[in-house]
Amino acid sequence: MANNPHRDPPADDDLWALGPSYLASEKPLARLVARPMREFLRIEAAGSLLLLVAATVALVWANSPWAASYDALWSTHLTLDVGPLHLDESLQHWVNDALMVIFFFVVGLEIKYELVHGDLRDPKTAALPIVAAVGGMAVPAGLYVLVNGPGSAGASGWGIPMATDIAFAVGALGLLGRRIPAPARLFLLTLAIVDDIGAILVIAIFYTAELSLGWLALALALLAAMAVAKQLRIWAITVYVVLGVGVWFALLESGVHATLAGVAIGLLAPASALLREDVARGYAEDALRDRSLDHDELARLRFLLKESVPVVDRLQATLHPVSSYVVLPVFALANAGVSFGGFGEAVTSSVGVGIMLGLVVGKPLGILLASWLAVRFGLGRLPGGTTWPMILGLGAVGGIGFTVSLFIAGLSFPGAEVLTDDAKIGILLGSLASAVVGVVVLLAATRRQTSSSTPAA
Repeated sequence: MANNPHRDPPADDDLWALGPSYLASEKPLARLVARPMREFLRIEAAGSLLLLVAATVALVWANSPWAASYDALWSTHLTLDVGPLHLDESLQHWVNDALMVIFFFVVGLEIKYELVHGDLRDPKTAALPIVAAVGGMAVPAGLYVLVNGPGSAGASGWGIPMATDIAFAVGALGLLGRRIPAPARLFLLTLAIVDDIGAILVIAIFYTAELSLGWLALALALLAAMAVAKQLRIWAITVYVVLGVGVWFALLESGVHATLAGVAIGLLAPASALLREDVARGYAEDALRDRSLDHDELARLRFLLKESVPVVDRLQATLHPVSSYVVLPVFALANAGVSFGGFGEAVTSSVGVGIMLGLVVGKPLGILLASWLAVRFGLGRLPGGTTWPMILGLGAVGGIGFTVSLFIAGLSFPGAEVLTDDAKIGILLGSLASAVVGVVVLLAATRRQTSSSTPAA
């Protein structure tokens, strides 16, 4: 493709001043390892595959003869002392409270993009997945509460089966290739983004144990300072990094989960470019007209080209691979390791049953019912080329709640290791079952649709 920024450099050796780069060369490692690895990382489902590998490693490790080393590693305490900043947390808490900020920051960027340029901007297009997402959150939570009534030991885990894991959901659809119409994919992605918004609100409102108003006020003041800086068109990234670290620390001390700092900062990121694209294009044409670039022209050209692309787009392009290929696999490695010694008790416990019922039954039922009601009362319409059996299959895929479900499980039962392990096993089994059911239903739905659309010989 002419406009593909990742295309390989020209193969003609005469075009290179100093010879091709290592990645573009014909050296065995470059040809057999580096370039295939680069292509793998471009695949949409690659992130979910790495996430699955990390979760599998954690499970095998936690159930191996070296299980004690797994617990010892993630229980290791790391202390940070920088002036008045003093933090002493286990390695697992550093992953959950600090590293996961990057993941939630990318989520905030995606939400901002969708609100400004994407499907959430158009009420008619967004209506159906928004309503479907609400149903897909309410019904699983309701089923969980039916199993774990108010006042029971597991009552606080009602938010666990509400979540949809975007990475695994996209990976499941990737297995089906072009069988799934593009509008149906868009429906699931928009639904998952709305689901993320719901999960963020649930974490902020219902999973804040103690609230320090002073620290919360400081966090809000720093966020306001970021908003003012954006209005003043202060474009120095250092300013926002310093303010962002302050927001994170203030939220951590306030009792509100610190990862929400990432979402808030992502929503504040500019979704419009600083400069008009035609200005950058015109300067580039003038600078290249004499077929020579000096240092000053090159620096100005870089600035113009960079600032003609919105900050949200640039940050997503930079951080999405970090989130998918580093943050989420490390999170899975730190949190998915649960001993199967209590497997029998977990799958029959009220917590495990409530989560599995919510993910496997509640998600598809809630999404299908809410979608039907939205279409029935004229609030939305089915995406093009999509049938009701497909909506059911997409709803089942939406029951893959791995990442955010594990995250909420850690907040639901602080200090209750048995309940947390029951929840993790319920999440793993429920997500696996949802993936299998979703793929099978979508295969059947698309095969039936293909058969009915094929003219008889």
